[in-house]
Amino acid sequence: MTKCFVCGKSSILVSKALNVCLECIRNEPAKASSYIEEAHSVSRRPFGLPPKPPRDPNGIQCRLCVNECRIPEGGISYCGLRTNINGKLSGVSPEEGKLSWYHDPLPTNCVADWVCPGGCGAGYPEYAYSEGPEYGYKNLAVFFQACSFNCLFCQNWQFREETLTAKKRNVKELVDDVDKETSCICYFGGDPTPQLPFAIRASRLALEQKKNRILRICWESNGTMNRGLLNEMIELSLKSGGCIKFDLKSWNKSLNIALTGVTNKRTIENFSIVAGRIRERPDPPLLTASTLLVPGYIDEEEIRNISEFIASLDKGIPYSLLGFYPHFRMSDLPVTSKDFALKCKEIAEAAGLKRVRIGNVHLLS
Repeated sequence: MTKCFVCGKSSILVSKALNVCLECIRNEPAKASSYIEEAHSVSRRPFGLPPKPPRDPNGIQCRLCVNECRIPEGGISYCGLRTNINGKLSGVSPEEGKLSWYHDPLPTNCVADWVCPGGCGAGYPEYAYSEGPEYGYKNLAVFFQACSFNCLFCQNWQFREETLTAKKRNVKELVDDVDKETSCICYFGGDPTPQLPFAIRASRLALEQKKNRILRICWESNGTMNRGLLNEMIELSLKSGGCIKFDLKSWNKSLNIALTGVTNKRTIENFSIVAGRIRERPDPPLLTASTLLVPGYIDEEEIRNISEFIASLDKGIPYSLLGFYPHFRMSDLPVTSKDFALKCKEIAEAAGLKRVRIGNVHLLS
């Protein structure tokens, strides 16, 4: 049982990572803000990452994501990838990045596998090798070792240990691993956003070298990239038969800041932009969404608001509700219950969504 430092309520659904309950985050954001800032500062300190996006008025601005860091001389960006050295940004580039990759036999555990070509044959025969799962083919899973968010429940939090120290890899190394059995490339992490120039460069090169064959370009992202980069992602996925999966962490802005350290304003805007393009290629779906059902923080109200938002754009957008397993700073929370996940599915469908799925069923209690 953890006590909320704002209202004094004690509950197993209040995480020690925040020491603030959902109600106070929503209704008393000014009182909760100092605890939230401290929680994120503490979580980033062991990895040498800035507690918040730098805002030096004399610094160099990076415009890749919503944080738009102004990096001071000798300082680093919020994602940890860029440094201001003698008035110039240094770090990763369109040719070099901090990432790793591996081949995953299809169908794989992609959140969108239930609607994508590799998992169910969507878009066959133009975008899929099979009418069903693409057995015999594989996905090149590309993991970027940095993120524009700081999720306190991060399921892949270990990447932070390598953000500052990882050896850079080049585009050619990655593209050379796209062999004849590779039918899709999926960028995730971390998040691809802080290294999108690299991912876009690699995608274009791979598609150019693998002409006249199926090679889908897919993304899993928090959606915080700038609009120019988003448009390039859309074009690559539209052309290749790939999909763009957005993690919609929450709906309430204060809650998103509490859970991730960053506003969700850009994410919501970008999701709407991609939704405006889905009718250009309905099958396979260009856009999918997911939400992690974090006990105590993602409640029925959050799911209702997110679902109504998605439905207002297009009721056919696939939406995955993901079971939570305790990780990183929120390891003191319980797993998602089956009853709650089923209730959330009912709420999403009542909002008008036609394709809703519960993922990570094996994690549910």
